[in-house]
Amino acid sequence: MSATDDRHRIQDLMLAYAAAVDDNDMAAYRDCFDDNVEIVGFGESVIHGADQWVASVSSQLDAFTATQHLLSPPLATVAGDRASARTDVQALHFLKTPAGGTFTLWATYLTDFIQIQNTWKIARHELLVRGTHQHP
Repeated sequence: MSATDDRHRIQDLMLAYAAAVDDNDMAAYRDCFDDNVEIVGFGESVIHGADQWVASVSSQLDAFTATQHLLSPPLATVAGDRASARTDVQALHFLKTPAGGTFTLWATYLTDFIQIQNTWKIARHELLVRGTHQHP
């Protein structure tokens, strides 16, 4: 495959990641990650392992009635079976409490990928928060 094909597949993976969160489809979300993924910046501690990360996200989603993650196209660099990308995100979270409340996050994902058996997976995922706003 060409580097362009790989970049498109990485973009599709990031879009699948966002769609799975917004659909609260944890099986599809889990499929985005390498088993040994490292998660950085989504809390105070680093999380190791896809199953631990998906369980954490699943419990966090309980605070919201819905979410919407809008992603920029990933700015990806591919080198063989490894890749990295910067993806900007705006995530709108509709809060259960207070009813009608919203929380908006502006951030950048710094993501490393690994290709295993012709399938890209997220190997390391870091969140850099740019700003937040909660109403009310």
